[in-house]
Amino acid sequence: MAWLPGTGRSAVVVGGGIGGLAAALGLHRTGWQVTVLERAPEPRETGAGISLLTNAQRALDLLGVGDEVRRRGAVMRPGGEGLRLPSGRRLQPPADPEFLRAHDLCLIVLPRPELHAVLRTALPDDALRTGAEVTGVADLPDGAEVVHRTVTGRRTVCADLVVAADGAFSQIRRARWPQVPPPVYSGHSVWRGIAEGVDGAAEPGGSTWGRGLEFGRMPLARRRVYWFAVANTPERLRFADERAEVARLFGRWHHPVPELIAATPADRVLRHDVYELAEPLPSYVSGRVAMLGDAAHAMTSDLGQGACQALEDAAVLCATLAATSDVPTGLAHYDEQRRPRSQGMVEASHRMGEFKLTERRWPLLRRNARLRRSPTTTTQQGLADVGDWHPPALPSTPLGEVTRRVEGN
Repeated sequence: MAWLPGTGRSAVVVGGGIGGLAAALGLHRTGWQVTVLERAPEPRETGAGISLLTNAQRALDLLGVGDEVRRRGAVMRPGGEGLRLPSGRRLQPPADPEFLRAHDLCLIVLPRPELHAVLRTALPDDALRTGAEVTGVADLPDGAEVVHRTVTGRRTVCADLVVAADGAFSQIRRARWPQVPPPVYSGHSVWRGIAEGVDGAAEPGGSTWGRGLEFGRMPLARRRVYWFAVANTPERLRFADERAEVARLFGRWHHPVPELIAATPADRVLRHDVYELAEPLPSYVSGRVAMLGDAAHAMTSDLGQGACQALEDAAVLCATLAATSDVPTGLAHYDEQRRPRSQGMVEASHRMGEFKLTERRWPLLRRNARLRRSPTTTTQQGLADVGDWHPPALPSTPLGEVTRRVEGN
């Protein structure tokens, strides 16, 4: 057993996804010695596209990588050209540009592996340890002990803090809150793909809602368009050719939906069942363990906020811990700031999924009528409530830097 080396505070981040890497980067920037333990044998390189609303962009700015993410991404107006029916008939108009400018609301869209790479390369070379499966986390008087397996055997490391970013089916969450049920299947699956050789610069983006179906599209750089398709399906249902299934469900919808599906390599269409944490955690903190991202608040994709909320978590966690020398106090502030907002997003995303993916005739007609009658201001205010978020400010001199200066003297 050994404590992590370094003159400042130390942290172990469990999980090398976007949320885990973001937390590690934020802690590293504020003077922590950080190690990320990732179960997979190699860094995660899979995924289609990802859209980052202004709230996530501001979190990335605090983490120091916002400009690099913008450089790699395409800019899109939230909602694109508006909301349509499969026939192409408009349900809702685009958002008012003046309102978007007033709240600095925009989307940055890029391939998910590129966001992962930006976060990973901003960390020290030795921070990420792959092939490390965490099997247990135990409390210590002033920290925590993390046990993990590697190809060379069982290892134990101690740190001042453990960040649990180990996904929707988090083993750490289950051990810390055994009374909280695991995530439940939302009732729908999502296909994602990137159409190649198309004019992404000319694609305004937008969404189309059908009967229990949704298709969204977003521009990417370098003549590509990211798309996603959602359908109510039985859990774990799979097809030998997932692109063919998407074409069966959406191939007769309005332009450019069929063309985007056809321009996507069949072997690169990804499909995922969507799960959500139906019962909220009573706290995001247990001892020196902080829950983050899907491990804390797994939600449906219906608001496009899963990764965005994980980035918010990372920004707030590093800011609250940088503002105090007492780790439990910083963690209490993290829980206080993050739990109400992120759990509200879980609920709002669930309600949105029920609303837009309805299949019954009369609720479907009421949905469409309600959307046509809804004033633009109502929709836009909801967008601002999600996207116009600011992270807490970092102290001008992180406590870890102060510690190093004092010990250096």
